[in-house]
Amino acid sequence: MNQQGPPAVDPDDRPYRHYSLKSRMVSWVSQHLFDGVTYTSRHGLTAGMKRKGGLGWLPMQPDATAEQHFWEKLDLAGRTIYDVGAFQGILTLFFASRGKQVVSYEPSSRNHARLLENVRLNHLTNVTVRNIGLGSSRRTASLCFMPLMPGGASIDAGAQESISRFDHAAEQIQITTLDEDIRDNALPAPDFIKIDIEGLESEALLGARQTLAAHPTLFLEMHGETMNEKRRKVAEVVAILEQAGYREILHVESSTRISSANASVAATGHLYCPS
Repeated sequence: MNQQGPPAVDPDDRPYRHYSLKSRMVSWVSQHLFDGVTYTSRHGLTAGMKRKGGLGWLPMQPDATAEQHFWEKLDLAGRTIYDVGAFQGILTLFFASRGKQVVSYEPSSRNHARLLENVRLNHLTNVTVRNIGLGSSRRTASLCFMPLMPGGASIDAGAQESISRFDHAAEQIQITTLDEDIRDNALPAPDFIKIDIEGLESEALLGARQTLAAHPTLFLEMHGETMNEKRRKVAEVVAILEQAGYREILHVESSTRISSANASVAATGHLYCPS
């Protein structure tokens, strides 16, 4: 009698292994030994600016990523920039030093507090910080995160399943739509929107239909817990962008022009949509 083993699992359905031991060790050192230290960044996008958090005071300079090269070459002069998923403010500080005005969204209470600290340390007067998340509707959600890796905090079910394999915590946050937040708080219309919210990018776009009608420039990071999930999510994002009238959608890492026909090319990395 032949016995059949368990069905083979498609490698592209296997979850990624996030949070390596090395990255957790580096984060532990940063949080437990240097978290309260104010320093001047020695390299990267915030070079010369004051910060708390991270190890930007170390003399060695990490290799620049394609994303860093992208930001360094981008002309943001005179632009109103929205930093959606601001974490502790590295890009917010950079945007504030290059652009006209910055509106930053960070729903995590811990990250929000550090973001405010970093804005104040640099005496920035052109930054508005919003302690709220963005989605497709107004609601309350549970934000799950690893205390050692707070940058990966997410309300996405797939991301939460991965986070739950480690020591983790959660907090209740408020979600609204970008359209409602701009209207209800008389915020300036964005010229440029960066979105990096751990898998909820399509939800944020759906809640910004009125804002996207003006075709602000967009920059989005793609997420997903498996390769197939990444492909599904990027297809959703590209479909929404095309429906909103964006005709030039570029994959930052490969410089490939993206459409619904080849969206999977951009499953990893970032999308850039000029206005």
